[in-house]
Amino acid sequence: MEYAVVNVPAAPVRRKPAHRKEMVNQLLFGESVRVLKKSGNLWVKVRSLHDGYEGWMTHTLLMETDKRFANTRTACITTDILSSIVMGEKRINVPVGSSLPFFADGKGKLGSMEYSFSGHYFQRDEQQPGEELVRQLSSAWLNAPYLWGGRTPLGVDCSGFVQVIYKLMGIDLPRDAWQQAQEGEPVKKLIEAKTGDLAFFDNKEDIVHVGIILGKDQLIHASGKVRIDELTKKGIQSDGPLPSGSRLRAIRRYW
Repeated sequence: MEYAVVNVPAAPVRRKPAHRKEMVNQLLFGESVRVLKKSGNLWVKVRSLHDGYEGWMTHTLLMETDKRFANTRTACITTDILSSIVMGEKRINVPVGSSLPFFADGKGKLGSMEYSFSGHYFQRDEQQPGEELVRQLSSAWLNAPYLWGGRTPLGVDCSGFVQVIYKLMGIDLPRDAWQQAQEGEPVKKLIEAKTGDLAFFDNKEDIVHVGIILGKDQLIHASGKVRIDELTKKGIQSDGPLPSGSRLRAIRRYW
C-alpha cells in the first residue's frame, strides 16, 4: 500500500507506532496520505497529502487507493458539525471539515467504494473567504474542548482549529502554528488587522499558539476550550487561564 484514504470519521496520528504514544494529529474522513514505511503488521508511517504532516497510524483506519485518487484535490467539504455518509450498508458519522472525494449529485467515490451523502457541504473553489464567513464557521466551535492533536469539535488544538476553518474556506494551511506563521502576508499593527487574520503568540522564544482575529480586539482560539478573549497589542487578555504562549508575536493575512 503506497497511497491510501481515511475511511473513518477521525483517525489519530501518533508520534511513534504505538497506541500509548502521543497523538500529534488527526486525519478526517476522505483525506489522503502517502505511506512511507511500515512497522510490524499494524502500523504505517504516513505523510498527509494536504499539508505534508507525518506520523504513525494503524492501517485499519485507511483504505488503499491509487496515486491519481490520492493526489486529486477534493472540492467538496462537509459543513455540519456531524454528517452521515453511507457506504454500502454502513453509515458513518463524520465531523465538519471532512472531505468528499469525487463527489457529485449526492454520490462519490472513496478508493474503490462508492458512497452517498445528502448533508450540507461547501464547494471549496466557490467560497469567497470573508469576515462574515469566518464568524459563521468559527462560532459553531465555541466550547469545543481542547485536545492536543485534535481537529474536530469533540476535541481540537489551536492550530487544528485554524486549519479546519481555513480548509472550509478553500485555503490549505500547514498543520502547526509555527508553520502557519510562515505563510500569508504580514500585518504590521493590530489596528490594521481584519476579521479572519491569524494572530500568533510566543513563550518569549518559539511560536506556540494561534487564533483567529474577530475585529481588532477579539480572538477566537482553542485554549482549554474554544473561546473568545480580548486581544491587545501585548497579547491575550482573559479572566480565565492563559495558554503557555500569550504574548502577541505576529499577525498574518491569507486572502
